[in-house]
Amino acid sequence: MELAEIDRFKALKEGDETAFEMIFKSHYDPLCKYAYTFLLDRDEAEEMVQATFINVWEKKESITIETSLKSYLYRAVRNSCLNSIKHAKIKKKHAEESLATLDNSYESVSQAVISVELDQRIGDALLKLPEQCRLVFKMSRFEELKYAEIAAQLNISVKTVENQIGKALKIMREQLKEYLPILIIVMNGFIS
Repeated sequence: MELAEIDRFKALKEGDETAFEMIFKSHYDPLCKYAYTFLLDRDEAEEMVQATFINVWEKKESITIETSLKSYLYRAVRNSCLNSIKHAKIKKKHAEESLATLDNSYESVSQAVISVELDQRIGDALLKLPEQCRLVFKMSRFEELKYAEIAAQLNISVKTVENQIGKALKIMREQLKEYLPILIIVMNGFIS
């Protein structure tokens, strides 16, 4: 360190505000330009340099400088800038992850609401089917029985089962026509 710099640094360590002010005035602008090269934001660069000087003042008694005061200040500003950049990246990543989680939970809630409403409409449409038609349809679609099995259980012909299923599908399609686009979306969600 130069002799004048050593004297200013000693005076700073002893709490001399004038020495601190001289150090601040001689290094502030170049340090702000240096910080700007990292942060690309003038206000943030100035805040970083000001924070560095505040830190120097607060820790003046414990600071030991091995090379020069200028090197010490540049290193401190560089480290602060790098920490700020790292922190900003972590915040950005966290925000992206939070947004993704929020989107997924919103989609899940939306699908659940649509699914509940659709289940209700399907139940209402089933109630509008004639009794035997409803029974045949439920055995086919919910119990997954084959037409021959349904015919055997109900003691009717396979052709009657086919006719009842056809009739049920026609009525169900008519009752649920406004929900067909939603049904397609919900089914795509379950398939994906």
